[in-house]
Amino acid sequence: MKKNNYVVIMAGGVGERFWPMSRESRPKQFIDILGTGRTLLQQTWDRFLRVCDTSNIFIVTNKKYSKLVRAQLPDLDPANLICEPARKNTAPCIAYACYKIYDLNPQANVVVAPSDHIILKEDEFADIIKSALKVAAGGNRLFTLGITPSRPDTGYGYIQFVEDSFFPEDERLRKVKTFTEKPDLKLAESFLDSGDFLWNSGIFIWSCDAIISAFEKFQPEISFIFREALGKYNTPEEESYMDIAYTTCKSISIDYAIMEKAENVHVFVSDVGWSDLGTWGSLFDARPKDANNNAVMGKKVMLYDSTNCIINLPDDKLFVIHGLDGYIVSEYDQAMLICHKSQEQQIRKFVNDIKLKKI
Repeated sequence: MKKNNYVVIMAGGVGERFWPMSRESRPKQFIDILGTGRTLLQQTWDRFLRVCDTSNIFIVTNKKYSKLVRAQLPDLDPANLICEPARKNTAPCIAYACYKIYDLNPQANVVVAPSDHIILKEDEFADIIKSALKVAAGGNRLFTLGITPSRPDTGYGYIQFVEDSFFPEDERLRKVKTFTEKPDLKLAESFLDSGDFLWNSGIFIWSCDAIISAFEKFQPEISFIFREALGKYNTPEEESYMDIAYTTCKSISIDYAIMEKAENVHVFVSDVGWSDLGTWGSLFDARPKDANNNAVMGKKVMLYDSTNCIINLPDDKLFVIHGLDGYIVSEYDQAMLICHKSQEQQIRKFVNDIKLKKI
């Protein structure tokens, strides 16, 4: 059974919300953002070594990041590095990887996960993934991990499950009722009060056969592109085919493309210490704090009368900061950001303005 288990790690994002620490040339998945000595991509790789052998782990990234991936994951089989010629969101990325793996092994069961999340409870995570792979084997169901919410967070999507749906394969398994995009605070609070909503982790488990059937039913245009490549995958023809095929492929997320349309979607209710590290605020929550609730990275940072800040500064410079409350302060590669945490949604605008002005 283990030989049929595969992992797909998606590592193609640009991480604009973590500017200036994360740049298009070196997005956040390639950074040791938590100060552990391992980048987020490396931590994700390490995590999935509990699930399957290195020979069955695939990385999907943009062509421009292929060297970064190889440098950070020297044990990755070069044949398992999937390089997209263009960014087309998660549905084409997942279709590419799953069709390619299916071409190798039609009995394959696959976990698909982002490269830039953190999981604090590694043992619990490995246990639930192994169980999910076992349940997915040979069946026509699609599974996702839902995270038991700890607060009414407006930055996450939510999954509502059918309360009285229980399955003998695993007591944590429920039938999905609805998916909801990021809600406002009032709606998020009602979700928590109801008790039947989970955070959408963006981690998926299924058999290749099940997800391919879903693509053929709900996204026939995408399915056609990647089905036509059967026989070309894992050969010298693959790259040239994808260079052309990707230009015709629409950009759409897996949630919109498949998960919100399919009726055979189930969720594992889980509590694994998960965060998608999608914002500076989530990074602030994940990092240790000093006595004044500041999360600081930087060996020469001196703080005075400053509280509730997240500070990310280079080790080789001295910084003296006075009188800040609730700010993001970050410097990297000749660029610096000082922004109130409550306004971090403006960072993407800042980055776009920088590109427009060609600074």
